[in-house]
Amino acid sequence: PPPALHTCQGLASCLPEEGQVNTSGPRLVLATLHPASSSSAAMDGIFSAFLLSLLLLLQSCGVCGAPPQQRGTLCRTKPTDLIFIIDSSRSVRPHEFEKVKVFVSQVIEGLDVGPNSTRVGVINYASAVKNEFSLKTYQTKAGLLQAVRRIEPLSTGTMTGLAIQFAISRAFSDSEGARVRSPNFNKVAIVVTDGRPQDGVQDVSARARAAGIEIFAIGVGRVDMHTLRQIASEPLDDHVDYVESYSVIEKLTHKFQEAFCVVSDLCATGDHDCEQICISMPGAYKCACKEGFTLNNDGKTCSACSAGSGSALDLVFLIDGSKSVRPENFELVKKFINQIVDSLEVSDKQAQVGLVQYSSSVRQEFPLGQFKNKKDIKAAVKKMSYMEKGTMTGQALKYLIDSSFSIINGARPGVPKVGIVFTDGRSQDYITDAAKKAKDLGFRMFAVGVGNAVEDELREIASEPVAEHYFYTADFRTISKIGKKLQMKICIEEDPCECKSILKFQTKVEDLINSLQQ
Repeated sequence: PPPALHTCQGLASCLPEEGQVNTSGPRLVLATLHPASSSSAAMDGIFSAFLLSLLLLLQSCGVCGAPPQQRGTLCRTKPTDLIFIIDSSRSVRPHEFEKVKVFVSQVIEGLDVGPNSTRVGVINYASAVKNEFSLKTYQTKAGLLQAVRRIEPLSTGTMTGLAIQFAISRAFSDSEGARVRSPNFNKVAIVVTDGRPQDGVQDVSARARAAGIEIFAIGVGRVDMHTLRQIASEPLDDHVDYVESYSVIEKLTHKFQEAFCVVSDLCATGDHDCEQICISMPGAYKCACKEGFTLNNDGKTCSACSAGSGSALDLVFLIDGSKSVRPENFELVKKFINQIVDSLEVSDKQAQVGLVQYSSSVRQEFPLGQFKNKKDIKAAVKKMSYMEKGTMTGQALKYLIDSSFSIINGARPGVPKVGIVFTDGRSQDYITDAAKKAKDLGFRMFAVGVGNAVEDELREIASEPVAEHYFYTADFRTISKIGKKLQMKICIEEDPCECKSILKFQTKVEDLINSLQQ
């Protein structure tokens, strides 16, 4: 479902009135990396999140009331060593195994990942056991998600007991990154299987539980329920789950995200320090202010302020037209570009839009200011033809810097600059110089990767602090979580009272998202 607006920290920016911005002030660029493959529903998720972010960023300022800022961690829990033990026997068909990978990715998305918090490993098993990656292999969420994406099914027998034994003797060992058994650490295994094992599970599962490993057993389809009960920890009602098919395994995601959270409603328990409004999330909370107030820099207190007025913006789309995008998905990208355009106030004094496509070369479809209304912009987007070649992201970034935001191409001095760059994987050219130059010029760079995107490249593109400016998701159905992370207050003008209130836009944004989904 689309994110509820009151839990978002939109790209709600203090966009000043025309003529009030210092020309040396910061510029804003969003660099987003585009899919190798996707479905229409998946694209809905991406652009719903981006539309929400952009609406909040691009609407004219006029109502005071700062967006909420997340406080605390994503999930308050004891540090956990988590091992997924996933069945890829021949009874699990390839498209079903992809569903398991999506489930694993979605659980990871909801975790607080790090060397001092939650560590994650994956065991893949059939007749044999394969250690896909250990607890010490990846220390970032992006690295984990990319590794899960690369897992392939083994497609032989079903040696569940052997896989659990492997978890005891190796996966949860010190040498593989497991921490010493302690009341301060949880050790958790999640077993996903769809049939009757060809070996015994009762004794080995008992040894695992005796070693302090909490075991969840998930059964799918024709699974033997007695086997699940032999595997799982007590109480069985909390540790045994069944779904009728792999197509619905994702419905268990929320349960496991919640399972790792000690506290789920910090506002209700009073465990917060918000002066006016506390907005609860699973294991975390955000502070917000009433209309007529703005959130101070401490993220918890509020100050009264006066309202501002409209703003100008130069927006350039930088769209990946490489062959990996594929024609049907390129048409979806064009469709949703126009959905974003629909949310803008286009005029000489407000938003201007430009469009650039790149693959092995860069092609300007139309510059900033060429079209003065939404109708003409949308018509030009629809006419854009698909280049269908390579992925020269570095060349595209250089073009954005040197040409797209130049006065000769319609950019206005002193007006905030926004770029939305969309690509799906490793660049075929060198991006370091262009990425550095963009930051040196004061552009604010966001890097968002999907699918085969490379974490190192995302970090190179992203502004400081890097952790707040680059994002990755393995699957389009989870990219709305990136949208939530991107929904941070980005104030270009010094006066925070110029920021648009998120709450003020709730009805309009939700209507737009609903129309996108329809």
